[in-house]
Amino acid sequence: MTAPDVTLADRTLTRADLQPFGGRRVQLSGSTLDGVDLRGIDLSGWVFERVSLAETELSGANLELARFSHCRGARAQFAAADCTEAVFADCDLNNGSFHGATLSSARFERCKLTGVDFTDGRTLGIRFIDTLLVAARLKGMNFRKDALVGVDFSMADLSKCDFRDASFERCSLREAIIDGAQFQNTDLRGADLGGLALLQERTRFRGAVISAAQAELLLADVGLKVKAR
Repeated sequence: MTAPDVTLADRTLTRADLQPFGGRRVQLSGSTLDGVDLRGIDLSGWVFERVSLAETELSGANLELARFSHCRGARAQFAAADCTEAVFADCDLNNGSFHGATLSSARFERCKLTGVDFTDGRTLGIRFIDTLLVAARLKGMNFRKDALVGVDFSMADLSKCDFRDASFERCSLREAIIDGAQFQNTDLRGADLGGLALLQERTRFRGAVISAAQAELLLADVGLKVKAR
């Protein structure tokens, strides 16, 4: 990675502190930006390391190629931001918003994204790895042919999502909203399917693969018992 032009460490920062560095390579480390309005500043390629972003306003910001590591940002706002190829690692952004953001080829690893809003985002190539998306809003997102590992979609809104030909490993779909979602030819053996009405929605799961144990649980949900002969 290219060395930053400017490093700001262990400071409580304001918009006025950062505005002169727009368009330059900046690394922020151990600093606080809680509630700061950063709209309109070019933050492309910036590195945010152990930065507090609680309720920080980043809507419409240019965050292309930005790197966020070990940041905490409850209710942070990334709505309509350009997060193309941005990386979020070990971050807690619970109840934040990426509504309408550009997230093409963005990557979230080991993040806590409970309640985060991703609706109407441009998400081609987005990746989630070992990430909590409990009760997140992901309506219409395309996961076709993705290998999903360690992703918790419990109670998430997955309406109209495309999971065709995808695979799940150490994942959960428990009580997710799947209205209009597509799971044809999906490998679901590595997913917790609790609370999903697969038998009632069978056309959207045509060709999907589940384990014998999952099949037994699904049949139990409709009052059927599986017994060895």
